[in-house]
Amino acid sequence: MGRINRRSFIKGTMAGAAILGAPTIIPSSVLGENAPSKRVNLAAIGVGGRGYSVVVRGFCGLDGARVVACVDPNKNRREKASKDINERYKGEYCKSFENYQDVLSNKDIDGVVIATPDHWHVPIAVAAARAGKDMYVEKPLSIALNWSKVLRAELKKNNCIFQYGTQQRSTGAARDVMELVWNGYIGEVKRVDVSSPNLGADVICHPKATPVPDGFNWDLWQGPAPLREYSKERVTNTKGTWHCYDYALGFIAGWGAHPLDILQWGLQMDQSAPVEYEGTGFVPENAGLCNTLRTWDIHLKYANGMPVHFMDAATAKKVIKPYHERMQGDGTVFHGTEGWACYQRSKCYLKIKGKYVNANSIERKASDKKAYLSSSQHGNFVDCMKSRKTTVNPIESAIRSDTISHMCDIAARTGCKISYDPLKEVIVGDAKSSQMMDRPMRKPYVI
Repeated sequence: MGRINRRSFIKGTMAGAAILGAPTIIPSSVLGENAPSKRVNLAAIGVGGRGYSVVVRGFCGLDGARVVACVDPNKNRREKASKDINERYKGEYCKSFENYQDVLSNKDIDGVVIATPDHWHVPIAVAAARAGKDMYVEKPLSIALNWSKVLRAELKKNNCIFQYGTQQRSTGAARDVMELVWNGYIGEVKRVDVSSPNLGADVICHPKATPVPDGFNWDLWQGPAPLREYSKERVTNTKGTWHCYDYALGFIAGWGAHPLDILQWGLQMDQSAPVEYEGTGFVPENAGLCNTLRTWDIHLKYANGMPVHFMDAATAKKVIKPYHERMQGDGTVFHGTEGWACYQRSKCYLKIKGKYVNANSIERKASDKKAYLSSSQHGNFVDCMKSRKTTVNPIESAIRSDTISHMCDIAARTGCKISYDPLKEVIVGDAKSSQMMDRPMRKPYVI
């Protein structure tokens, strides 16, 4: 079972498990009824908002794992999360920490769940890989593609399991769409429409600096991002955390990661990415803090000529609603010669010869190619930690779908047609756009 069997377990004492100056983590071997080989210890890094729900609802209910540490620069958040987790476990198993380095140095932590703001995803993941920890990383992957390349190399070097937190590959509806597309039930695929929700154009934010709250390590929260004055809006998901370019690319990546991942999976392009990107995007001049793209309308093309149209939901309504009246905020529609198949928020929509068809009514062939069977993104991660098998959403799927968000963002912001080489992973013939694949990192938070 790989690294988990090779851990140095402590027998009869917790002395060796203690971190100097930090709360003690109880190693798996002294937890009683579940043997260490059947239960893994996880540290949750980032436990506010989405991070809290991912950990508490997703991982605490798994028999094969135990969340033993909560890490967050916000004292109130980490202590609340640890308390709630311990109430679920009915015991004092989960401790709280301010700095992620404290849990990465603990040999009794098998894996980490990274659900921080986007700008911290890859830096912490790189540190975790170097510490030999398996990892579940929330989407989107990164704010700089060059950072992601470092992560890929460290994961390979240290033989770490990686799971991308897009969730949707673990739904039955997504598997239905994949199998319908792969096995020709909609004919030969000719094009794909992709849509994602957008931030409203009326969201304008010019916050005033305020004192940093007690118990909040503001410098650590900012990490590799530029040093800014504190304001509540900067650390609010619906404002700065998701929509300030210092920390994120906005919904083109943060939400776009879902339908773009399905696009890549459906076209069986997890090892590649489109080679051409051209279109428009809009950021209000007076947007202030919320300065990520509000709308976008980008045409993509793969090396094999497959065209893709990626739009924000408002733009997509004019394109998708005429043929798919049930269209909602996001989705991925594969158009074939016989009809189309759409994955949309855990639902499969299928239209053959102009009529909606229930996917379950289609008689499948025994010879059909099957999609990876995973009923839970969280459970699949834990299972793969133990088996050392590849997860349903491995690192390459994360990097390649994330690449599309980045290239679309660059194309919209520069107004240039972007030519991308998916083998060398570089922008071709445009030095200025190429610079946008990287970002400087504030010291000492460098990788």
